[in-house]
Amino acid sequence: MKQIVVISGKGGTGKTSVVSGLASVGPAKVLADCDVDAADLHLILDPDVQETNEFFSGERPAISPELCTQCGLCVEHCRFEAISEDFRILDEKCEGCGVCSYVCPADAVSVSPRKCGEWYVSETRFGKMVHAALGIGEENSGKLVTTVRNASAQIAEEEGVELVLVDGSPGVGCPVIASLTNADVALFVAEPTVSAIHDLERVHSLTKHFKIPSMAVINKCGINPELENRIKEFCKEQAVPLAGELPYDRTFTRAQLEKKSAVEYDPEGLGVQIKEIWNTIERNF
Repeated sequence: MKQIVVISGKGGTGKTSVVSGLASVGPAKVLADCDVDAADLHLILDPDVQETNEFFSGERPAISPELCTQCGLCVEHCRFEAISEDFRILDEKCEGCGVCSYVCPADAVSVSPRKCGEWYVSETRFGKMVHAALGIGEENSGKLVTTVRNASAQIAEEEGVELVLVDGSPGVGCPVIASLTNADVALFVAEPTVSAIHDLERVHSLTKHFKIPSMAVINKCGINPELENRIKEFCKEQAVPLAGELPYDRTFTRAQLEKKSAVEYDPEGLGVQIKEIWNTIERNF
């Protein structure tokens, strides 16, 4: 089983557009959307949710008014100022450290698992997809990404599917590292902007550190030829094969509005280019 993770180093480069296009071509595959903080692959693929699972991470305390003596020890020891003057837990500030429970002499603080979001197994027109939604203001997105990655790999193994295509998280932090776990190849999506080139360099350093083979796609070509050449030079210097180039084209937006991939919406134009990109990836790996 091969696992291809599409990453970008920053948001807005067109990573999800590339993933939905690649989902439209090639062999049968299981899809995974690991951008759990702001998932959007489902907007194009219009999945039919078959299974919903709650995601728990960390702990959430609660103070019992009946048992609380209002001694103030919890307020004194809480470094996050997450306890109000009337001794209620302020969820938006609480980090779940549990010190309030530890210092309470009246055992008035109970601690329960903290629900941070949900993850789903869905059917799409391109195969099964595992995706998730982190709760508003919640943390531990890296752990939720790991849950999505593990579930997608398990489904692929159970159903005999030889490819898992992953829409990775943006940036270079914990969620991206979790997205890259067990990846056979990382596909960088870069756009010709100064910030994108900087982030391409950072994300390449990350994959190099973990010894993950990589390729690149230049998206939004035509907006800055000089920066496009800088991306090509960087890829050549770092021995990163260039899988292809895609133009800056409003067709991507029109396709998204109709819940279609660029391949479905424009099969004779962008569809041909994306198929060529897939063929290049397949030849290299």
